[in-house]
Amino acid sequence: MEPNIVEHTYQISAADRCKANGHNAFLLWFTGLSGSGKSTIANKVELALFEKGIKTYTLDGDNIRKGLNQDLTFSPDDRTENIRRIAEAANLMIDAGLVVLAAFVSPYKKDRENIKTIVKEDNFVEIYINTSVEECERRDVKGLYKKARAGEIKDMTGISSPYEAPIDPDIEIQTENETVAQAVEKILKHIEPKLNLNHE
Repeated sequence: MEPNIVEHTYQISAADRCKANGHNAFLLWFTGLSGSGKSTIANKVELALFEKGIKTYTLDGDNIRKGLNQDLTFSPDDRTENIRRIAEAANLMIDAGLVVLAAFVSPYKKDRENIKTIVKEDNFVEIYINTSVEECERRDVKGLYKKARAGEIKDMTGISSPYEAPIDPDIEIQTENETVAQAVEKILKHIEPKLNLNHE
């Protein structure tokens, strides 16, 4: 911390906010290739949580790249900074008592490890949306793979830029074998104990 910045002690704690909300706060981090189904599954998980009265917020490329991180490119260094800023924003939201869902390619293992450091390991749930590049390219929802193959996009993860798959994620969803509904059920079952204030 800078020497001239003095931390203020606020009277309402993160625990107070969680108690008021009736559930714990943490981060669900969805990682996988573009087109893997991250945002689709995250959206359905958030909807299910919202219907249970859980206070949530989803971070994804649409609301981050157009605002907070609009100054960043897709170069390796900027990808790292993109993820760092998202993790810091998520950390504030966790402090506010929210269950945060973040859907980002986040291709580098070191960056995902850094998220865990920022939000603390207990508050981090890594969800690997495991979809082959062939299937993602077949879907090509946003037309990005076609543009990458045509040389219109550089640093395209899975084509011209690497993706370091999680080795031991908390949850792994294989979208070529599991439906969206099955994925949502699997995630909800995994995080149910974590949501419970009386669990800890």
